[in-house]
Amino acid sequence: MRDVLGPGTTLGYCTNVHAGASLAETIANLERYAVAVKKRVSPAEPMGVGLWLSAKAARDLLAEPDALPRFKDWLDEAGLESFTLNGFPHGDFHGPEVKYRVYEPDWRDPERLRYTLDLARILAALRPEGSEGSISTLPIGWRASISADPTGAEQAAGHLTELAAQLERIEQEQHRVIHVDLEPEPGCYLDTSSDVVKFFEPYLFKNGDSAQVRQHLRVCHDVCHAAVMFEDDADAIANYENAGIQIGKVQISSAVRMAGDQLDEADRRRALDQLRSFAEDRYLHQTMIRGSGFHDDLQAALDGASADDLQREWRVHFHVPLYLERFGLLETTQERIDTCLAGLKGHSSVRHYEAETYAWSVLPSELRVADLAEGIADELDWLRERHLAHPAT
Repeated sequence: MRDVLGPGTTLGYCTNVHAGASLAETIANLERYAVAVKKRVSPAEPMGVGLWLSAKAARDLLAEPDALPRFKDWLDEAGLESFTLNGFPHGDFHGPEVKYRVYEPDWRDPERLRYTLDLARILAALRPEGSEGSISTLPIGWRASISADPTGAEQAAGHLTELAAQLERIEQEQHRVIHVDLEPEPGCYLDTSSDVVKFFEPYLFKNGDSAQVRQHLRVCHDVCHAAVMFEDDADAIANYENAGIQIGKVQISSAVRMAGDQLDEADRRRALDQLRSFAEDRYLHQTMIRGSGFHDDLQAALDGASADDLQREWRVHFHVPLYLERFGLLETTQERIDTCLAGLKGHSSVRHYEAETYAWSVLPSELRVADLAEGIADELDWLRERHLAHPAT
């Protein structure tokens, strides 16, 4: 949807919520869900979709000369505008256990570069001449893995610098600006804005063509991720601006919050029991306990929680529906969406916004929806109404 969050902006939802890693499954999901969402929220105008294409689906689109044009024609006929891609998950994002696998291959691996270049070629073909397209990607890799490799950051930077050069070629030859946006995530090599700046300045700005890097390598700011890290959105935005790093895309998302410091002992125990229902086997749910520390996964935080930990605030990387403010004794970080959008006021270069609630299928049963398309439409309607009530631009 265009101009919903300000003039020149595009808002859509990320299709990584849908299971299926093949091209046929991708198209079937768009037919079943995205078209239904569009009928509800944008019946007369194109609706933005943030496409997730696995490495296999991307290869299939590029393997036959007419596959990509046919796909573009289908999207156009369906009224679905592919303005951004999610290039984070390389393989099946809805397998029985994803966990740490979502960070593989990381940016040290040439396969990550090949996959991202495939996505860039696809997006350039889907976007009209003279337009902009964004691709979010993982923040180098899982911190423990990258940090244990003495040359890990340097290898990643080499691939990213090569990527920027290839994206510059696309711009010059095809007249589309495609930028790849590193997405800080808790527990990764880049999990705060400070990490991003510390990586860009010595590894990217000094090793490659600085103007080329600034144009084609940007940041994807995920509201949930910043909230989990207790990083203020305004501070993150200022850090990027001061370093000359553009925000290419914003993923609008909300985390789970347990305010143990505001509950009495009985309610605290009940809230903890409720929180246990979010510890599931598919995704990693990084958890930060204010003033205590970081845990790779919610179950590890629960298993190791001390009496003191229970009296602190917990934030959990679990993308919950945007319209939820609280449920039972737990809350969400929904208010961060308002503060983030307000912090971007006046930043006209930030044009791509994506609702990214991918965890609908693993929500506790009482929060699941009978119709996924309706749930996604409710989120987009909530965002539109929220912005009209509290305009950020």
